[in-house]
Amino acid sequence: MASRPPPDEKAEVVDHVVAFQGHFKVGRYFFRHSLHQGGQSPVISREVFERGHAAGVLPYDPIRDEVVLIRQFRAGLYVAGRHPWGWETVAGIIDEGETPDEVVRREAIEEAGLEIGDLIPIHNLMLSPGAVSESCALFLGRVDATTAGGVFGLESEGENILVKVVPFAEARAMLDRGEIENAAAVVALQWLALHRDEVRSRWG
Repeated sequence: MASRPPPDEKAEVVDHVVAFQGHFKVGRYFFRHSLHQGGQSPVISREVFERGHAAGVLPYDPIRDEVVLIRQFRAGLYVAGRHPWGWETVAGIIDEGETPDEVVRREAIEEAGLEIGDLIPIHNLMLSPGAVSESCALFLGRVDATTAGGVFGLESEGENILVKVVPFAEARAMLDRGEIENAAAVVALQWLALHRDEVRSRWG
């Protein structure tokens, strides 16, 4: 449960317009907010990328001590000047009427051909709160990794997703070598590193 915000931290929307509407939306918001030293700020303008909310899952086989990672082309990596393929968790946008756990179970089948068993909530993250309204409900999901691997994704959505089973020790080494840049994947793997013995005992 999130902590209660301090009563002196308040903000209000003075005005809002849609700056761009395509597959996603960019809103231009005009805010006024309290100041730490007291008083109120002048009206400030901020543009916010609005794409809904997401849910992600790190598939984990506690018997084999392996995680399942996926790899696909990402335009954001390309535009940022990085290699445009990266290692990630399974994830997808939450559609209207869906719950986060329903999303990760659906996406695990679509993106990795995996049936998710038990789920453990990890965190509900704000991925880039300075300019993006998207949150990501992140889970650890129990899987049988013995038959995992291959290429998956929905052709209708232009997906071409490589699925790879990675021993946990190697995934941890990939983190240390800076080979995993996706924020949700980094958080999920770091969480698993902290709670792995507990998870394996619980799911053993």
